[in-house]
Amino acid sequence: MPLSIVGTPIGNLEDFSVRGVRTLEEADLIAAEDTRNTIKLLNHFDIHTPMTAYHKFNEKAVTGELVEKMQAGAHIALVSDAGMPVLSDPGRILIRACQDAGIPVTAVPGPTASVTAVALSGINCQHFVFYGFLGKSNQSIQEGLTAIEKSPWPVVVYETPHRLLKTLSKMAAQFPDREMSISREITKRYEQTRRDTVTGQLDYFTEHPPKGEFVLVIDGAGESAMVADDTAARLSEGPIAEHMAYYLNQGMREKDAMKAVAKDRGISKREVYKMVKIDGGSPS
Repeated sequence: MPLSIVGTPIGNLEDFSVRGVRTLEEADLIAAEDTRNTIKLLNHFDIHTPMTAYHKFNEKAVTGELVEKMQAGAHIALVSDAGMPVLSDPGRILIRACQDAGIPVTAVPGPTASVTAVALSGINCQHFVFYGFLGKSNQSIQEGLTAIEKSPWPVVVYETPHRLLKTLSKMAAQFPDREMSISREITKRYEQTRRDTVTGQLDYFTEHPPKGEFVLVIDGAGESAMVADDTAARLSEGPIAEHMAYYLNQGMREKDAMKAVAKDRGISKREVYKMVKIDGGSPS
């Protein structure tokens, strides 16, 4: 029997599809990210299918058991707390295990916050990048912000209310004038979407304490970002003098140019200083 990936409502229970209800009713077992949350959905639709917990802390241990049940003929439905499973939620390991074991995997599409926020954003998202949560460590956050800053396409990010201001502050320090749409409480009673610059969003949510779950759609840097990356990659392989000249000709101060060169080449600013001296330059 198959594994069914079932998208569930992200707020408004009326968004749950008829097929989704039927799939959960017909399944032998529901693998739920949080059974305490999913029981509310089941009670609302009078679904009595048994559940088992399947979350990021036990997915590796439980996957084998679920695969064995399906090989024995059980039909299992996979759900997350809200939206489509796997997108920033557990499920990938189970899906790959089923595919490797020759177990059919089907999907029952449902609401998803990322695509809904893109539709609400008013930003040109013919192409966009889904990033999900930036992470909790300073390193993962900084890596994410750097990727967003360089991306030629809009980037979709999830954020929690208690971390929103911190994230917006870091974004404002790197790309303050970038256009951004922020949606919160999508499909719920207090749904809100506002479009502004990153700095404008920071100012607004500083005055209006964040409440609810947030989806950020940050506009891309455009084709110029791709050109800049290609130029930086080419210059990184050439003479240090040409690399420095590229940034100096853009009006950068010498120290800032050295910092940019160091970043492009993945070396320290001190190493750039030494290379420039050897090459005949005279950094201040």
